[in-house]
Amino acid sequence: MARAIGSVCKLCRREQMKLFLKGERCLTDKCAVNKRPFPPGEHGKKQRKGTDYGIQLREKQRAKRIYGLLETQFRRYYEIGSKQKGKTGDNLLKLLERRLDNVVYRLNFATSRREARQLVRHRHIEVNGRIVDIPSYLLKPDDIISVKEKSKNLEPVKRALEATITPEIPVWLERNMEKLNGTVLSLPSREEIDLPIKEHLIVELYSK
Repeated sequence: MARAIGSVCKLCRREQMKLFLKGERCLTDKCAVNKRPFPPGEHGKKQRKGTDYGIQLREKQRAKRIYGLLETQFRRYYEIGSKQKGKTGDNLLKLLERRLDNVVYRLNFATSRREARQLVRHRHIEVNGRIVDIPSYLLKPDDIISVKEKSKNLEPVKRALEATITPEIPVWLERNMEKLNGTVLSLPSREEIDLPIKEHLIVELYSK
């Protein structure tokens, strides 16, 4: 299966914003965006005037990198969202938020979406009492996501739970620390997705 490799800090610098790809490090002064707040490369410090297409493309790349998806995967979510009722951009983000790897990260069972994806792939996560090893699995209301009993002492899980700084858990999710599980209370609304993504630019790009 194809996957993106390389320095994730360069991705944040390219987008000139924190994408929280390295967990707790992104919340400290060690973050590369704090140290070098300009795009990577020889011409990174030069100011460039963006075209409409360039701005739209940049927004799509930013969303892809936040969720850790490749182009084919991301385009498929857009096509599904365009066939649903409501705004295509809103539908796109709601689908991305419902991915199992994203919810594992949102519940703070992993310090990053990349780490959450690995936990799912390695069969450490259960949905409604059954192991699910598909990161793209779409969750629905009343689904219960839990760390497998034998995996609760894994170093990545312990590190995530013991982190001193963690993102706030969205209101559409509920976490039970005693049982180390979480419940999907409802489908997320656009207002409950606290990401700096201008989804209308992505729709404009794909609509051309």
